[in-house]
Order: sequence, then C-alpha cells, then structure tokens
Amino acid sequence: MTVTNKYYWLWCCVALFFLSLPLTAQRTEEFVSQGDTAILKGVVVDTPVVEKKHSPHKASFYAAILPGMGQAYNKKYWKIPILYAGIGGVAYGIHFNTKYYNKYKAAYRDFVIRDPGNKSYLEFIPPNLSEEQIYGEYEQWFEEALNSKKQYYRRYRDLSYIGMIGLYVLQIVDASVDAHFNNFDISDDLSMQVQPSMMPPVPGDFAGVGLQLKFKF
Repeated sequence: MTVTNKYYWLWCCVALFFLSLPLTAQRTEEFVSQGDTAILKGVVVDTPVVEKKHSPHKASFYAAILPGMGQAYNKKYWKIPILYAGIGGVAYGIHFNTKYYNKYKAAYRDFVIRDPGNKSYLEFIPPNLSEEQIYGEYEQWFEEALNSKKQYYRRYRDLSYIGMIGLYVLQIVDASVDAHFNNFDISDDLSMQVQPSMMPPVPGDFAGVGLQLKFKF
C-alpha cells in the first residue's frame, strides 16, 4: 500500500468519526428576560395568515334559502345560469301540464254530467265528427279519450313537480360537495424529489446522514 493510499483511508476514518459526533451550534440571538416574558431581539416573526375555509354547512344553508346562493358562496358563478335555466324549464313544464290537465278534467266532467250550460268538451271534438255523433256511436270512445288525456297531463304535471323538488335538492348537494373540495388543490403535477438530509440529534443521540424522498402532488 502506498503512502497516498494510507493518508486517504486515514482522512476517511477521521471524517466518519466527526460525522458521528453530536452536532451543536452556538445561538447568536439576544434574549432579554422581562419577568416571565422572553423577547427575541433581531428576529422578525411573520404572522401566519389564516385562510378562511369554505363551510359546507354554510353553502348548504345558503342554497336551501335561495337556489344558486350556495354556488355564489363557492364562487361557482357559471353554474347559476344553468341552474335557473333548468328551473325555468321545469316551471314551464308544470304550467303547461297543469293547464291542460285542468282543461281535460273540466271537459270530462261536463261530458259525463251533460249540463247544457257547460260544454267545455266541444273544443276537443275532432273536426270530422259532430256533437250528435259524439253523443251517439262515438260516445264511449270520446269519454275514454278525455279521461286518458286528463290522466296523461296529471301524470306529467306530477313528474314536473318531482323534477322541481329533485333540482332543488340537487343544487343543495352540489353546493355542499363544492364547498368540501374548495380547499383541495387537484392537479396532474405529481413529482418525486430525492435529496440528502441531516437528521437532527436528540439528547444522548448522535446525528446521522440519511436519504429523504419527497412527493409533490
């Protein structure tokens, strides 16, 4: 073994020895004691900014009071026109089906009772048939047709009301879910970082050198 190699291995052993010793540092900050209060001079401490988080309960409450208010609370303003377009469509369905349900209901009642002063069913007689034919050979057919139309519009009126209730509940759920995920940063950026790190010693322990893995989402 050459002299150079001897010194090389000697320095390696010395370096490993010092790495295994506890690491300490001298604090240079100046502390001023005032009774039970310790003041650190020369150090500026940043006051942490507490970000106000969205509350799912508030979002649900606002949405329950007024449809779209929960979406406004979550700052999802683009959803409000879509929501009210849906509400308008369902409201029109309720109005349309209710209107014709009432018409056919009155026509069916007047035709069955046969009150000469109330003949609302006349507007539903087909153009190729006369009132005499309706009271004759086509009587049963016309009565069943009026009743069928009445049931048809009642069914879709009820479905429209159910749709309105469902839309109301759905926008409350949407506001609550949006508030839950409002504080999450969902991103496709996933990376891994490998770097050496020094593990701080504890009393009676020794410092060590390790490898640290960091995942960034």
